[in-house]
Amino acid sequence: MNYRQLPKIELHLHLDCSLSYNVVKKLRPKISPEDYRKEFVAPDNCGSLVEYIRCASASIDLMQTKEQLELVTLDLFEQLQNDNVVYAEIRFAPLQHLKKGLTANEVVQAVNDGITKGIKETGIIAGLILCSLRHFNEKQSMQTIQLVHQFKNSHVVGFDLAADEAGYPVDAHKPAFEYAKAHGIPCTCHAGEACGPENVWEAIDELHVERIGHGVRSYEDAKLMTYLKKKNIHLEVCPTSNLKTGIYSSMAEHNIDNIYKNGISLSVNTDGRSLSDVTLCDEYEHMRESFNWQLKDYLAVNLFAVEAAFAEGDTKLELKKKLEKAYRV
Repeated sequence: MNYRQLPKIELHLHLDCSLSYNVVKKLRPKISPEDYRKEFVAPDNCGSLVEYIRCASASIDLMQTKEQLELVTLDLFEQLQNDNVVYAEIRFAPLQHLKKGLTANEVVQAVNDGITKGIKETGIIAGLILCSLRHFNEKQSMQTIQLVHQFKNSHVVGFDLAADEAGYPVDAHKPAFEYAKAHGIPCTCHAGEACGPENVWEAIDELHVERIGHGVRSYEDAKLMTYLKKKNIHLEVCPTSNLKTGIYSSMAEHNIDNIYKNGISLSVNTDGRSLSDVTLCDEYEHMRESFNWQLKDYLAVNLFAVEAAFAEGDTKLELKKKLEKAYRV
């Protein structure tokens, strides 16, 4: 099966974890392919989520000026085009990019401008999700959600809470999610990855999100599985990333197929294209090899993704038609 020809939706994609060798070479001309792999690609088994996240630090260091941010954004569009992604939601934490004097507003504007150019050059539809991080304080989370609101008429479409879910509770971030709810801002939250189903419950009950980043450990709680299906809460699953962080030791052990067969809304995503060293074409091949997924299964998860996307209704309708035409089964 030629996965390259299939149009794809990607909802869980970190900008700062997706720097190709080509763009790093432009920003650091002397870097070798070997050093790139050492610094920008996570080991096959990092042992933990914390170690996986730590591997993104080299990328963040190269994303501290307007020019760097725009270049990295356009590079990601090139990767998406090569993967035949037709709609993507790109996420990053603006407050990590202030080391060289940019304001948070300037950071978001630079990436937003990059997305405008990327859309024009490739025709890919894209939105931007701004992330707060678990170790941030209440003030930092509020600053981030207020940026989402401030940029509401741009490509910014939503808010996320990312990073070390095992090390930090959600308490400091509740005011930001309350602000989001009051202003009608769509939200997602990383949960059910490093920690078990209790973190997914926490994100649903205390932050009132409509999507969960990862969420694969929901399968360990039958009551939660029933609830996810009943409330149509979407899981943004990133299979290879989950192997890298040591949640599963092999793709065959991954719970994505069990969750899918239970009728839960989910999508297949890369998480970080450089950090996980993976494309969506690769992930689709992994699903075929490990679980015998066929065209109808890829269509199903892409339609789930369209339904859960933080996009306007007419955009969703256009994407749905494009998918159904391409995946005729």
